[in-house]
Amino acid sequence: MLHFEEANRIWREFVPKSGQAATVQGEMLRAVEKLRDEAMRNGNINWDEGFDILLRYLQDRLLDEAVFSSDIIAGTREIMERLKNFEYPVLEDEVYDTLGDRVVEHYRHFGSQPHIRNPALLR
Repeated sequence: MLHFEEANRIWREFVPKSGQAATVQGEMLRAVEKLRDEAMRNGNINWDEGFDILLRYLQDRLLDEAVFSSDIIAGTREIMERLKNFEYPVLEDEVYDTLGDRVVEHYRHFGSQPHIRNPALLR
């Protein structure tokens, strides 16, 4: 992970112990780690609409042409496609670490933004 220290700071400052984060950067990092945990610990056996919501939340922000180059977007899109295929869990930390780096880069570009809680998200 290229931006480990910054991601760690976002985690400490913006990700709550439970429930959705109050900020976009906190919610994105929480989404990455929820997806990692479900794949690594459970083999995606509990995959439901909640994980689809988390994935869409990341897609909506990490494919932003205002923030990322076309090469970065192509790589992120490839990761998202792999994660969507939940019947084949992604078990490489590198994939989730890359998404974590993208979260940091998004945060660097936009700064802290409020996250609007999604009542349909129960994860």
